[in-house]
Amino acid sequence: MPMTLPELLCPAGDMDRLDAALTYGANACYLGGTSLSLRAGTGGFDREALDTACSKAHARGASIYYTLNVLPHETHLSGIAASLEVLAESAVDGLIIADPGVLRMARRYAPDKAVHLSTQANTANSEAVGFWYDLGIRRVNLARELGARAMRELVRNYPDMEFEVFVHGAMCLALSGRCLLSAWLNRRPANLGECTHPCRFEYRATDLSGRCHDCAAEGHAHMGDALLGVEEKTRDTGTMWEVTREEPYSAFWAPEDLCLVKYMPWFVRTGIASLKIEGRMKTPSYVAHVTDAYRTALDDVAAGCFRPEKYLYELRNTASRNLNTGFFLPDGNRVSLPPLQDTERRPIVAQVRERLAEDAWKVAVRSPWNSDRPIQIMQTGLRRPELPAGAYTLENHRGEASTQLHPGMEGVLRCDPSILPSGPETLEHGLFLR
Repeated sequence: MPMTLPELLCPAGDMDRLDAALTYGANACYLGGTSLSLRAGTGGFDREALDTACSKAHARGASIYYTLNVLPHETHLSGIAASLEVLAESAVDGLIIADPGVLRMARRYAPDKAVHLSTQANTANSEAVGFWYDLGIRRVNLARELGARAMRELVRNYPDMEFEVFVHGAMCLALSGRCLLSAWLNRRPANLGECTHPCRFEYRATDLSGRCHDCAAEGHAHMGDALLGVEEKTRDTGTMWEVTREEPYSAFWAPEDLCLVKYMPWFVRTGIASLKIEGRMKTPSYVAHVTDAYRTALDDVAAGCFRPEKYLYELRNTASRNLNTGFFLPDGNRVSLPPLQDTERRPIVAQVRERLAEDAWKVAVRSPWNSDRPIQIMQTGLRRPELPAGAYTLENHRGEASTQLHPGMEGVLRCDPSILPSGPETLEHGLFLR
């Protein structure tokens, strides 16, 4: 009997990110509109783009879930109603909702659409699951604060409920993202999709008169455990917090990023329905990297050849902070891995846009690219065949031979197709080069 794998649910902040996720093996993508989304900083999808996204996904057998998981005020309800009227006529496969009022409206305006409960609802116990089940919810994204034991018990207690779990990406310093830091500091409420990410800012410690404690000049001392004020690096707002000084600047509100790829066999055995990757604000290349790693990990579980170190290497290549097991392990245990050192990284140099000729491909350049170094082709399944230096040439957007292309440019990659690896995805739209 074939093994049933969880759905791999990937972020799509815009069409490029959607293409990346679908190319590298997403079973489903979640996306939002141009407003009323918890990622208001992404481009989002208007009606025309949403129709295109659904067509692309369905052609690959993938699903599209639309995020309407803001926690709205009264003034937002007319916009919610308008969005639901459009969604009712769309081909989206489900709505992601957190607020009970939005759920009530969805039943009126889009009664035929499945509703998935967002992690913003902070579902952490069986009574809460039962409450939502009684209201017709058939999929719940569990609170990120839950560990493996709690997840397993909920699966056992509610076999008719689908459970979705975040397995990779940023973790908020709040209950499943219900954070007030941005609203307090910048009047940009995270729960309305306007988060400015103050947990990612850099801060420095000062005394309460505003003097810096970076050095011992003018009688300053490195204060150790002393209570100090905190200023944010880029905004002249005066003292915002009081903390104990550790470093001159520290992103001390930022938890390490979640990474549970090592535990894919557990998720398969336990019967979790969907594994979700955070990152609608991330780049298309990030989405491609992470989707490829988790898709390959799940397929390897099914094939009986699970290789965690291989997936972790790829994911460390994408990371800007340590990767951490979060709350997953029992007894408060955590495993943390640092990002790769700069000397170990293989940055994305370009994305393939289209084939121009038998030996030529248009590329969108992402990082400085010198033709005197080898490049890898990011094929699915974590295949990384290499084009040696000297085996290819570059041209700029004017068709002129060039030894270097710069980020933001479009150019042309030329090579003899006979030296490329065989297979259905030699160099196709949506693939990346690194």
